[in-house]
Amino acid sequence: MPSVLVTGARFASDPGLYPIAATVIDAGQIRRAGVTDVNQAIRKIGGVYGRQSLDGSPDFSLDLRGFGSNSSQNMVVVLDGVRMSENELSGPILSTIPIDSVERIEIVRGGASVLYGDGATGGVIQIFTRRAGKNEGRGMLSVEAGGFGLRDVRASAARSWDAFAIDASVSDLKTDNYRDHNRFENRSFSGGLQWSTSAGRVAVRLDSARQDAEFPGSLTQAQFDLNPEMDSTPDDFGGLKSDRVTALFEHKVGATDFAAELSQREKTVTATYYFTFGGVTSASAATYDSRQTQFSPRLRHLSGFDGMLNEFVAGVDLIRWTRDTESGFSAADATQKSKALYLRDEIRWNAAHNARLSLGARRESFDKETVDALAFPALNERVKQTQNAWEVQASGDLMPLLNVYGKAGRSFRMPNSDENAFRSGPAPLRAQTSRDLELGATYGSQDQQLGARVFRHKLKDEIFYDPTINFGVNTNLDPTRRQGVELDAKALIAADWRLSASLQHVKAEFTDGPNAGREMVLVPEYVATARLSWAPAGGHSADIGVQWVDSQRFGSDFTNSCGARIPSYTTVDARYARRVGQWEFAVAGLNLGDKEYYSNAFSCRAGIYPADGRQFRVSARYDF
Repeated sequence: MPSVLVTGARFASDPGLYPIAATVIDAGQIRRAGVTDVNQAIRKIGGVYGRQSLDGSPDFSLDLRGFGSNSSQNMVVVLDGVRMSENELSGPILSTIPIDSVERIEIVRGGASVLYGDGATGGVIQIFTRRAGKNEGRGMLSVEAGGFGLRDVRASAARSWDAFAIDASVSDLKTDNYRDHNRFENRSFSGGLQWSTSAGRVAVRLDSARQDAEFPGSLTQAQFDLNPEMDSTPDDFGGLKSDRVTALFEHKVGATDFAAELSQREKTVTATYYFTFGGVTSASAATYDSRQTQFSPRLRHLSGFDGMLNEFVAGVDLIRWTRDTESGFSAADATQKSKALYLRDEIRWNAAHNARLSLGARRESFDKETVDALAFPALNERVKQTQNAWEVQASGDLMPLLNVYGKAGRSFRMPNSDENAFRSGPAPLRAQTSRDLELGATYGSQDQQLGARVFRHKLKDEIFYDPTINFGVNTNLDPTRRQGVELDAKALIAADWRLSASLQHVKAEFTDGPNAGREMVLVPEYVATARLSWAPAGGHSADIGVQWVDSQRFGSDFTNSCGARIPSYTTVDARYARRVGQWEFAVAGLNLGDKEYYSNAFSCRAGIYPADGRQFRVSARYDF
């Protein structure tokens, strides 16, 4: 098996200091499962719950630790050291990353604001693109077709000469999707240049994507029961243009590593909606132009003394985000600048028992400015806020094969521009804070392992859309809590068979105020996922996955008074592949039971966005 490099404190980890309780998905797992995008890999292999996207894209809303419709704002997604999570309500657009450019994905659940800042209460997902080895060349061409008018073409190539390497990946996806008026197209490119030395490397990378989508709109329960494939907005459409340039520097001097990323991302989102009032139909168009620049220098010093290993990390994150809006209802120009300093120290003092202790702290200041002449009343506002985060982590082996650990800390989330623009009162929304606690254990070897975690997040001033205030606004909620249990297991059950499974139980509820004891909305109490893989000699491979999702409250049911819940559902997907020389041929099926279900519904028995029905796919891949 190839070695897997896991990233700890924003550096490639020493083998004795791997991040505690991390889930790692490598390129081999992605290949065997036949997943075609990063979001799907996180859900189907990593066991992360996701809700159907609203626009027909593969960008499901990922949810770590049960944060409902605001799940994207309560986790951080990082691509090659650069934040994809930004100062707006839309989540990270993972479909812009060609899947064949991905080397590995790391998922760390729970509070991580010390290293990753704003919004990391639920956890962090890190995505790393592939690096070429020395003096090697590789290439791939893949074509896939399937139901709902699917056509997916992907290609990648890489070449290296001693110290210099170059790589590129392209993809072109077109699908009509399951529902009417839900066509989606995505064209993406990822390419990089790298120069390596014995002490480090310098790299430059370009990621670019273009998307076009038709919006089918939501359905009532009656419409869903009649025909879940129907649309309610037959004319709405939108698009996306995204370009990101990243420069990376790494250098080692003695026992100290220096690293930095400088990245600039430009994104344009367009949307056109049609409304009918009094028999007259009119269009409303909007364009959002945003730019984010990030500079993140940092250092790591490793030292050993008297059998101990110590890792000290210090870094700075400087981010500037701007957005201009052109529409008939808003002309908002928004800017956010943030500056952060973080320190973290970890020590391992008993290698035999893997005894470890880490302490970390972060201080981050935010300067937000919004100007909108079309707002009522006109808006010209500047807000400065500062937040602190801290964490303590400890772990150790109680006996051979049994490791236990504990984490405690404070994380935070700032209100973004979209939330402050549509808030409950004249004062800006307050920062959301969380006291995080987690205890866990793992037992077994790499081939046979069981893990268990219990966690609690006590939140103050949670930022959420409250439909019970006026006609619905963003506000700071009364105190809330997320607590539960997570179980995961993996086993080599025979020479050619591997089984993995995960179970999440989360209780999301109000703990004070008029809604005390009531459930939060759009949070299933249980989610269970299992995958079975078969990879014998002779070029055969097969993979089957099952996921069960418990029932959950409708998105508007803050008072828990709706007489119905979003029903539970079970889905099954599978893939069989046969390799012949440099060719691989595969057939795959999604939602094999053709289950009619939905995971997004924003009103009681309404506001429903149906999930996809059964789909079969066939593919051919050539490696050279």
